[in-house]
Amino acid sequence: MQDYELTEAQRDEFARCGWTTLPGFVPEPLLSELEAVYEDLLRRRIAVDGRDYCDMTGDYERPVEDYAILNVMLPRRYHRALGGNVYETRAAAVARALCGEDMELDYDQLVAKPPHKQEAVFHWHQDLGYWPVTPDTRTASFWLALDDVDLDNGCVRFVDGSHRESALRPHVPLLGARGDNHTMVAAVDLERDPIRPARLRRGDATVHHERTLHGSGGNTSDRWRRGYVVAFRSRDTVARERAMGFTHSHNDPPAVLARIAADRRGAEG
Repeated sequence: MQDYELTEAQRDEFARCGWTTLPGFVPEPLLSELEAVYEDLLRRRIAVDGRDYCDMTGDYERPVEDYAILNVMLPRRYHRALGGNVYETRAAAVARALCGEDMELDYDQLVAKPPHKQEAVFHWHQDLGYWPVTPDTRTASFWLALDDVDLDNGCVRFVDGSHRESALRPHVPLLGARGDNHTMVAAVDLERDPIRPARLRRGDATVHHERTLHGSGGNTSDRWRRGYVVAFRSRDTVARERAMGFTHSHNDPPAVLARIAADRRGAEG
């Protein structure tokens, strides 16, 4: 399959707003092939270790049947055949076009909201608020829709232009410590911040900057809201993360996460 051709309008929107939409990024029947593996991971027909299968809205001890946002970290680690799929390949080409030729895959993730889960809120955050302090922060993060998504089933919303703010907004752990829940929360002014939803059709994707504020509301609809994330960072940055012991797994040692949080606080000073 040919690479996805970015338009000048998409390049401009990514630079100006911190994100853009990629219509028809993965067409059928290729999307259905990815969906089959996605469902095997989501339904636990493929085993996922420890906290890499978790609920992003609650503590790590919550029973699976009560999950509001089903989250699978590093799915290609648990199903190696997923690596190098058409979505990854297309996203890699777009990441290089937007951010430079040295971009490589950093992590992947599956995030799903079942129907009628009003509490399935993904809190406002900037991706960089989760990650170690590194000299080069270039990132292209992709979100592929496996379902039509809109406000009623919890589509992602972005704060336009927030990537151009001089500093990250303060982030605090949802439950007081990342050892209890991985989720971080940043402050957003719902009256003043220019919030725009990413309404997508199945097979569409978004790509966003690492500093762009984003979050999503609960799912009040009869439909699922399934997303597939791949994120690309510079080769040097990925190597620095791994040298710190940081892999984006929720099973990364608490001491590593604590050190990263302390370094982040120091950098934000």
